[in-house]
Amino acid sequence: MKALLISLLLLPIAALAQAPVIQISGANFRPLPLAVPAPLTVDDGGKKAANDFDAPFLFDLRASGIFQVLDRASFTADAKEGITAGSINFARWTDVGAESLVKVQLGAEGATLRGELRLFNVGTGREDLKVSHDVPASEPRQLAHFLADALYRHLTREPSPFLTHITFVRKTGSNRDVWVSDWDGNNARALTNGGINLLPALGPGGVVGYTSYRKGRPDLYVQKPGEEARALVQNGQMATGIAWSPDGKRIAYALAEGESTQLYVANADGSSPKAITDTPYGINSSPSWSPDGKRIAFVSNRGGSPQIYVMNADGSNPKRLTFQGNYNQTPDWSPRGDLIAFTARDERNAFDLFNVNVDTGKISRLTQDQGNNEEPVFSPNGRLVLFTSTRDGSPRLYVMTADGNNQIALPMEKSGGLTPDWAP
Repeated sequence: MKALLISLLLLPIAALAQAPVIQISGANFRPLPLAVPAPLTVDDGGKKAANDFDAPFLFDLRASGIFQVLDRASFTADAKEGITAGSINFARWTDVGAESLVKVQLGAEGATLRGELRLFNVGTGREDLKVSHDVPASEPRQLAHFLADALYRHLTREPSPFLTHITFVRKTGSNRDVWVSDWDGNNARALTNGGINLLPALGPGGVVGYTSYRKGRPDLYVQKPGEEARALVQNGQMATGIAWSPDGKRIAYALAEGESTQLYVANADGSSPKAITDTPYGINSSPSWSPDGKRIAFVSNRGGSPQIYVMNADGSNPKRLTFQGNYNQTPDWSPRGDLIAFTARDERNAFDLFNVNVDTGKISRLTQDQGNNEEPVFSPNGRLVLFTSTRDGSPRLYVMTADGNNQIALPMEKSGGLTPDWAP
């Protein structure tokens, strides 16, 4: 892909200091009522890109959980209203309940598409943010994600997940293939082509690790899009569930040996493996690193049923974290360090998602009465959770806020979406 040409045009620091900052955490949080009219276009190139830009831009804002994106059908302002403060009738935007207003203008010059975003405080008429960005004309979706990220960063002082990537498994007949896509499931490309490939994980530098049965038993492979797969752990045993440490220097995985399955930690290239569990006849699986790389969450049935445990990364000081339910699995440690999301089978034999507080052990339910919900994984900023749900029939990917609110299906093909992972 061609290098993106970036131009950020921000107001003076003194003006930015007056702009509101959304406090995402805490009891006082409420989504910001935000008006986002359709993008204005200045030429045919902008008009051609408008629809492909608009859909992902609106999805990013709605899925973020921090905005109340107002219904365009309620807008009373002139559709031809400009993007400068002097051309805007702010009273019309106050009338529809907007507290902030986003204006976007698109235009093209040759093979370059330019987008300009401006954010206004409706109550004061003040322009709080001005950002422009250039992309290849064929990449309106990338422009949408960039401008949505700039808006998110400005209002929260945190990075958004909009420029990140995910990986997942898609089922086609008897095949299970690994795919990589943008965060919203679009721009998806297959990494594998046939066979049974499971449990993908995104690692450093865009590499994807996964479990594959291409030689008849589960082994661990790594692969980058467009490159050939390379065996990482292939020693005659059954290796599954790779997880990279936050610094990308180590991996953890499960290895079945006889009647037990133990967890191992090795260097990122698979060398110097060391067992960090030792439970005869027990099963230990699904490792997930803490954000500081010092601990690992995992699943073990050493107490009689699958439960979530944590231990130091060298295997010392194992501690059981969940005591409710008799089938808890697939832990994912939040990048913020406070929560571990997991899948549990409830009293109705349905699978749902929960959070457990690492320090207190307090359990919070995230999903209920909407099919089976499994395989939660946190966004890199810890604010969102991606998961698989059958609420619409076949499994597909959904996203929600970390407290279980604002559950939205990704705008991607419905045929597939299993065991997702989110790039660090």
